[in-house]
Amino acid sequence: MSKWYEKGVFYHMYPLGLTGAPKENSGADVTDRFEEMDQWIPHIRSLGCNAIYIGPLFESSSHGYDTRDYRTVDRRLGTNESFKNFVSLCHESDIKVVVDGVFNHTGREFFAFLDIAANRESSPYRDWYKGVNFGWNSPLGDSFGYEAWQGHYELPCLNLWNPDVKQYLFDTIRFWVDTFDIDGIRLDCANVLDFGFMKELRSQTSAMKDDFGLMGEVIHGDYSRWVNDEMLHSVTNYELHKSIYSGHNDHNYFEIAHNVRRLEAIGGRLYTFVDNHDEDRIASKLNDPEHLYPVYTLLFTLPGIPSIYYGGEWGIEGRRTKTSDDALRPRITIADEEKLHCGLTDLIARLGTIHDENPEFHGGRYQELLLTNRQYAFARFHQGHAVITAVNNDGADVSVAIPCPVSGTTAVNLLDGEEYPVTDQKITVTLPANRGVILKITEG
Repeated sequence: MSKWYEKGVFYHMYPLGLTGAPKENSGADVTDRFEEMDQWIPHIRSLGCNAIYIGPLFESSSHGYDTRDYRTVDRRLGTNESFKNFVSLCHESDIKVVVDGVFNHTGREFFAFLDIAANRESSPYRDWYKGVNFGWNSPLGDSFGYEAWQGHYELPCLNLWNPDVKQYLFDTIRFWVDTFDIDGIRLDCANVLDFGFMKELRSQTSAMKDDFGLMGEVIHGDYSRWVNDEMLHSVTNYELHKSIYSGHNDHNYFEIAHNVRRLEAIGGRLYTFVDNHDEDRIASKLNDPEHLYPVYTLLFTLPGIPSIYYGGEWGIEGRRTKTSDDALRPRITIADEEKLHCGLTDLIARLGTIHDENPEFHGGRYQELLLTNRQYAFARFHQGHAVITAVNNDGADVSVAIPCPVSGTTAVNLLDGEEYPVTDQKITVTLPANRGVILKITEG
């Protein structure tokens, strides 16, 4: 039996930004913003999404990745009970929930770090962090040194070789499953996590929930090192992310096709996206805003597990600066939906339905059918059936003859219902400027 994530379509929420929470956690009383996030659930479902990646969630000092307490929801967002209710509402709408697991590092206000600062060599937690050295002070004035993530000393690195640290994190995940009934974890900084730790994590979480999903943040490298039967189910496909926007800006579909071929062995299991909380919005990266239409068509139909970053369905823009990611994590209320709704929103909703209803997109085999700089067609297969996607990044309509890889007499465009005959094992289609078609091959 297939797992839920094999046919997943994700909606990615950065709740601190989305709800307009304060940038710094003052330790004041709880402000419950989950009631607002609850209101997003029908909208998310209307886009065809059946999973939410939401995070960071747990008590932190500022941006969410400097954790204070792994077992308490950030007071700027709400309470454990209100998050539990959010997950329950998602499940009622057949939406799975995946949370951020920030296990490479903590914040400096985490209990183990504070104990080392207070008790130094006598602290029972002195080995919970990498590179602890009582012979020098950290650049932030701590009375000891330590290894920090990428030199950011507000993020001291946990020692994942320490059995007590591992057990604490495994117990934390069990707490999340038992308390909130979450369905998976996205591992922050998975590219630098110890492989042994991730293997143990896979074993532990599989015992908690048979279909528990593990996805990792990996930017570069051989993705198969992380995605396998012993470690993670998926990692972030940054390679495809880069080729999708540059392939359109350069009118070079060869770049995208090359990337898909290179990753073909594991591509269907990779988490695919066009923007996220760390990357400039795709609408700001593209030279031609009309390319948003073929971009999202590819996102939903190429091998992979597609994800929409909140606001992407409305084509909102945003670029990071040298000092701030705020533009990537804007305040948006669901009440804004009516004025933000556009043609792209309708396309994404249709793509979500198509992805859900056609098993060809749930890991089905990929075959390239047609490739030029400006036109690209490929098929996805399931049990002898095929669905063909063809896209056009040119500013003019173009007629193409697409080879039909299976027997059939008619091709139906799932986007608008138009039918095309299959003649001599080819389908002749006029691709509109900066648009695409998704063709289901049928008999009769």
